[in-house]
Amino acid sequence: MNKREVIIAMGVLGLCLIIATFIFSSAWKQAKSTEQTIEISGSSRKSIVSDLALLGASISAFGGTQGEAYRNLESQKPAVLKYLAAKGFAEDKVTFSTVTNFPVTELNEQGYSTGNVRGYNFSQRFQIESANVQMIREVSLELTALAEQGISLNVESPQYLYTKLQDVKAEVQAEAAKDAMTRAKKIAEATGSSLGAIRSARLGVLQITPKNSTEISDYGMNDVSAIEKEITATINASFEIE
Repeated sequence: MNKREVIIAMGVLGLCLIIATFIFSSAWKQAKSTEQTIEISGSSRKSIVSDLALLGASISAFGGTQGEAYRNLESQKPAVLKYLAAKGFAEDKVTFSTVTNFPVTELNEQGYSTGNVRGYNFSQRFQIESANVQMIREVSLELTALAEQGISLNVESPQYLYTKLQDVKAEVQAEAAKDAMTRAKKIAEATGSSLGAIRSARLGVLQITPKNSTEISDYGMNDVSAIEKEITATINASFEIE
């Protein structure tokens, strides 16, 4: 090999070393960059107002025989239906469940059942629902007043629901993700870095709570006791730092 060929070979070898060094350096920087991450959480809260309410209640009656107990139960329905009709709930809007009954036995002096049946107790649950949640609330407060007419009523707590929950869920979860990214970007800039690609993200459980409530649950909450509510979404995300 002459001198000229040696020079060319050495030049090619040097160029290869430069290219290899550049590639290695770039790969090392990229790997080093991906090792630097920031873990951050984001949250979003939105107020919602229930747009559907359910109210359940039950009437009950006692009789010495099953027939008598059933007749006593049926005799209470007209007063209930009349009251509900005055509030805008026609009879076909009142859903009655199956009548249930059980025997009532005599008790001895010690409070134990003697096994002797002294009568029967019949009961029947009914339910109404309306988009007018304030009306349902009003009925729930007034219905027990029928006791003055001899009606035996057990009124349940109303349930206040929000029917567009799926749309709101997507909205607050997206806002929680934006919040996490904004917070991560500010932290990165404060340290002289820039925010890279997202590495991972994990959505937390949704908390649907009464307005201004601080109560939360590890399994999420879905409050039905309040008309005005708040839905809160959280997200835990990991971003690359460049």
